[in-house]
Amino acid sequence: MFEATTILAYKGEDKAVIGGDGQVTFGNSVLKGNATKIRTLYNGKILAGFAGSTADAFNLFDMFEEHLQTTKGDLLKAVVAFSKAWRKDKVLRRLEAMMIVLNKEHIFILSGNGDVVEPEDGKIASIGSGGNFAISAARALDKHANLSAEELVKESLMIAGELCIYTNQNIKILKIEE
Repeated sequence: MFEATTILAYKGEDKAVIGGDGQVTFGNSVLKGNATKIRTLYNGKILAGFAGSTADAFNLFDMFEEHLQTTKGDLLKAVVAFSKAWRKDKVLRRLEAMMIVLNKEHIFILSGNGDVVEPEDGKIASIGSGGNFAISAARALDKHANLSAEELVKESLMIAGELCIYTNQNIKILKIEE
């Protein structure tokens, strides 16, 4: 488990939303409270979030973007190719890192072990130390509240920030909508 961040993604019928907290920790100290751990890729058509070290994030985002370019934005093909490349690279496969990538059609969790996991419900995924708190809140809010996708992600991350000591409430949100 990564004691670094919380990323939550939600894929609704007509939009995709990803959010992340801003806390960066080193051991038992907070180094920064307003980091950005999410980004848009492929001309704003793909959303991605990262749990792990910052330097690794930049390398993996760049590598994934190359696969998106090669596959002309086909997210499914890009995640399979990326996971194979990540797994084969002797240095990168040792990274303790995870990514969430999504568009309006698909949502995936990726790891250096070669995992490509599409959530069972096909719409909510989380990674990072506060991921279980965030996904629990998101599932409950999705089932019992009438919130927009953006509100659901933000409120779920705020709840995670109340519970997880490695997660703060400085939430950033990105979305793709029609």
